Amino acid sequence: MPRRARLPFDPIEEAARQWTRHRWDAVDEMRAVTSLMRVQQLLLGELDEILKPHGLTFARYEALVLLRFSRRGSLPLGKMGERLQVHPTSITSIIGRLEGSGFVVRRRHPDDGRAVLAEITDSGRNVVEVATADLAAARFGLGSLDEARLHEMFELLRPVREHAGDF
Repeated sequence: MPRRARLPFDPIEEAARQWTRHRWDAVDEMRAVTSLMRVQQLLLGELDEILKPHGLTFARYEALVLLRFSRRGSLPLGKMGERLQVHPTSITSIIGRLEGSGFVVRRRHPDDGRAVLAEITDSGRNVVEVATADLAAARFGLGSLDEARLHEMFELLRPVREHAGDF
């Protein structure tokens, strides 16, 4: 991915300076959340770039991985949305794109006529294996962090996720 010109200052630090000058509260929280959101943008851009040659975005990749991990290679769309924590409309769109690429097929649920199953195809299994190897080789965009820092980051964010009701 082409790099942009670097700014001569940290814009989040500058925002914190302005925040303090205006006597607004929660400077540390603003800096942390703004940093987190920026890192999410950077990572998503890098991961999507890695996945693009495979015809995937990170959201589609996650859906394929979920199907790959399922016992039967298929799951109801509603359950997929819950597990991926996305809106039902989003999972329908994701599966539609994956189906258009030949990575999944939709089937009627054999026990529940109202539900639709997404089932991973052989092509989907193959692409998820290759895409995973590429993401792992790129260390999921986190190559600047060692194992201890990765563990620390996970543990640091866990209480925020838990408090929000993620699990």
